[in-house]
Amino acid sequence: MKAESDYKIPAKTRIGHIHLKVADIQRSLDFYCGLLGFELITTYGTDAAFISAGGYHHHIGLNVWYSKNAPPAPKNTPGLFHTAILYPTRKDLATIFQRLQKADYPFTGASDHGVSEALYLDDPDGNGVELYWDRPRDQWPTKDDGSIAMYTRPLNLIDLLSEIKEK
Repeated sequence: MKAESDYKIPAKTRIGHIHLKVADIQRSLDFYCGLLGFELITTYGTDAAFISAGGYHHHIGLNVWYSKNAPPAPKNTPGLFHTAILYPTRKDLATIFQRLQKADYPFTGASDHGVSEALYLDDPDGNGVELYWDRPRDQWPTKDDGSIAMYTRPLNLIDLLSEIKEK
């Protein structure tokens, strides 16, 4: 299938939601709602749940339609690499970092990408999760030609936590 080369997706297009296959609805709700703080909006019988931030109809759908009690998908096969959850401020990212630390939840990484700062972890089903905030656009690193110069460097977690320390 050949697509028209001059078409550009509208600039204000957003990713509306994701729908994850999980092995256990309650275990996933405990993670996404209990730990990360999403709100349960509704359930669809006992096999699906819809959760969001701020009362939106849903940012994440969770279902066991094809995956009830199944093991995690192998990491070396096609599929979702991670779900990226964008926090509004650096302080919000610091707050969830501290919350996860206190819960002794394992991280798989923490990176400064120049345009953003990110924490990485896996949900209970082994699905990758990125929690991040974007720096203001005027702070994004650029190359000489004006294009974005993203990179991956270790995230300074002590500096991140300073966002929520009393001053």
